[in-house]
Amino acid sequence: MSREAEDLNRRLLRARDAMDRAYAEPLDVKAVAAVAHISEAHFSRSFRAAFGETPHRYLQRRRVERAMFLLRETDRSITDICFDVGFTSLGTFSRTFRDIIGETPSGYRLANPPIDAPHCFQMAMTRPRIAVGVNPRSSSFGEARSAEAA
Repeated sequence: MSREAEDLNRRLLRARDAMDRAYAEPLDVKAVAAVAHISEAHFSRSFRAAFGETPHRYLQRRRVERAMFLLRETDRSITDICFDVGFTSLGTFSRTFRDIIGETPSGYRLANPPIDAPHCFQMAMTRPRIAVGVNPRSSSFGEARSAEAA
């Protein structure tokens, strides 16, 4: 791997870490690309090549993962959770949640009671999977590609 490629990877990881830390804040490609010190267009292309999804989709997935935890482990309203994880619209939150998880936030809450297990097991058990009946190409995790190869 060339020195330039290593430098770009470090910059992308720095930007992804910034997204992980500030997932609930209003973020745009311009702000995150500035963290990586590269142009917006180059950042978007490089991020997708490195991580297999666009920066926007990555941010949505992080927000949904956090919402999954809050839906499971708290009694807070879905609207409060929606805004706390960084969505500005309940409709967008519900649609995105359903696209990634395969069920509505309220349906997820009913089907998934709190988990009494160590955190590392919780992370593995609650990782979003391809939703049944949803276009597998919309998966942000790459399972669609591996399923097609099998």
